[in-house]
Amino acid sequence: MNVSATGQMPVMEELVSESDSIPRQMALICFLSLVMLMSVLGNLLVMVAVCKDRQLRKIKTNYFIVSLAFADLLVSVLVMPFGTIELVYENWIYGETFCLVRTSLDVLLTTASILHLCCIALDRYYAICCKPLVYRNKMTPLRVALMIGGCWVIPTFISFLPIMQGWNTIGIHENIEKKRNMSSSNSTSCVFMVNKPYALTCSLVAFYIPLVLMVLAYQRIYITARAHALQISMLQRAGGAGASTPGTSGAGTGVGVGAASDSADHQRNHRMRTETKAAKTLCIIMGCFCLCWAPFFVTNVVDPFIDYTVPEQLWTACLWLGYINSMLNPILYAFLNKSFRRAFLIILCCGRKRYSRPSIMAPSTATTVTQINGSTHVLNGCSSASKLLLWFCNTRPVPV
Repeated sequence: MNVSATGQMPVMEELVSESDSIPRQMALICFLSLVMLMSVLGNLLVMVAVCKDRQLRKIKTNYFIVSLAFADLLVSVLVMPFGTIELVYENWIYGETFCLVRTSLDVLLTTASILHLCCIALDRYYAICCKPLVYRNKMTPLRVALMIGGCWVIPTFISFLPIMQGWNTIGIHENIEKKRNMSSSNSTSCVFMVNKPYALTCSLVAFYIPLVLMVLAYQRIYITARAHALQISMLQRAGGAGASTPGTSGAGTGVGVGAASDSADHQRNHRMRTETKAAKTLCIIMGCFCLCWAPFFVTNVVDPFIDYTVPEQLWTACLWLGYINSMLNPILYAFLNKSFRRAFLIILCCGRKRYSRPSIMAPSTATTVTQINGSTHVLNGCSSASKLLLWFCNTRPVPV
C-alpha cells in the first residue's frame, strides 16, 4: 500500500503542476498577443498616415520614420510569433536552420531600428545646428535613400553573414552543447550563444556607437534650442519696447506697429514651439528605445565574460522588453506629434473634414520678411531651420 501511494505521488504532483501552469500560459499568451497586435496595427497606421498625408510626406525625417515603422512591423510579424510559440510551449519545432534564420532576422531588424533612430538624430542635427540655410539642398532624396539603404545593409554584416557562417560560435561549441543537454530529452530549443569577439562587435555596431552619436546630436540640438529661445526672448522685449514708444505720425501708426509686433511675436513663438516639440518627441522616442534595449545589450556583453551564467529567464525578459519597443513608437507619435495625431484621426474617422488640415494656399497664410544689414529676406519659402538661423542673427521679422 505504501509503495502504491509513493508511486502515485509524482503523478499527482505533475497533474497539479500542469493545472497551475495553464493560467500562467493563458495570461502569457494574452499579453504577448496584445503586444504583437498593437505593434502591427500601430506601425501600419504610421506608414499609412505618411503615405496619405501630403504634408507629412514633405518632411524628410518622416521617410526615416516610415522605414523605422516597417522594421518594427517586420519584428512583429517575423520574429515575435516564433518567440511566443517557443516561450509558451518551451519547445522549438522548426529545426536548426530556421532557428538561425529567425535569429538573424532578429539581429538584423533590431540593428536597423536603432540605425534609423541614429539617422533621424543626425538629420535633425544637420538641419538645426550645422547648416540650416542649405539643409534643403544638401538633404536630397538621393541622400535620404542612401542613408535608409545603409540602415538596412549594414546590419546584414552582423546578422546573416556571421550567424549563418557560424562565426559567433567559434570556441564555444562545448558551452552550446552543455546548454542543449540541460533541456529535456523530449524537447528541442533554439540555442543562440555568442563568443566574446562577436558580442563586443555586434553590441558596438548595433547599440553603443549609435547611442553615443544620438546623445551628442540631441545635446547639440538642445543647446541650440535654448540659444534660440533666449534670442527670441530678447527680440520680444525689444519689440515690446518699440511698440510702446509713441510714433511721430499719430496714434493710428502706433496701433499698427503694435499689432504688427504682436503678429511677429506670435509667429516666432509658434515656430519655436514646433521645432522644440519635434526635437523633444524624437528624444523621447530615442530614450524609450535605449531603456528597452539597454538591458539586453548590457547582458549580451557581460554574459560571455561570466562563463554564460546569466539565467534564461533574465535573457527572455530583456529580449521581450526590447520587442515591446516596436509597439511603443506609434503610441509616441500619436500622443506627442500633432501632425501625426491629426493624420491618425483622419484615417480612423474615415476622413472627416473637421480633422482635415487647413489649406496652405489659404489667404490667411502670413508672409514675413526680415531686414539684415539693409537687405530684405523673405521667410515664407524657407524651412523652419532657416528661420531659426535668421532669428539667431539678431533679425526682426516684419509681417507684410
